[in-house]
Amino acid sequence: MSKGKLIEIDAQTVRDWLEREEAVLVDVREAEEYAEERIPGTLPFPLSGFDPDNFPNEAGKKTVLTCFIGHRSSEAAAQLFAAGYDEAFQLDGGLFAWKEAGFPTEA
Repeated sequence: MSKGKLIEIDAQTVRDWLEREEAVLVDVREAEEYAEERIPGTLPFPLSGFDPDNFPNEAGKKTVLTCFIGHRSSEAAAQLFAAGYDEAFQLDGGLFAWKEAGFPTEA
C-alpha cells in the first residue's frame, strides 16, 4: 500500500479554486445525502462504490474530496493512495465547514 499525502484545504480556498475553475469537488457521501444537500457543482462519487480506477480527474485541475465532516473523504483518500496516488486534497471540515463559512448549498 502506498502512503500518500492528504492535504486539507479550508472552505474559502476551495471556493476560490472553484470560482476560478481550478478545481473539481468530488462528494463521497451516499446518493440520498447528496440529493438532500450539496455544494453547488460537486460531482457525486459515493464511498460505497468508490473505485479509484474511475475517479474523476480533469487535466489541469485539482480534485478535492468532500463529505459531511471529513471522515469518509479521508477513507476515499486512503483508497486513492492504495491505488498509487501520491496526494489528495480534502475540504477541511467538509460540507459542515462550508456551511459554517456561510457559503451556499443546493438540493
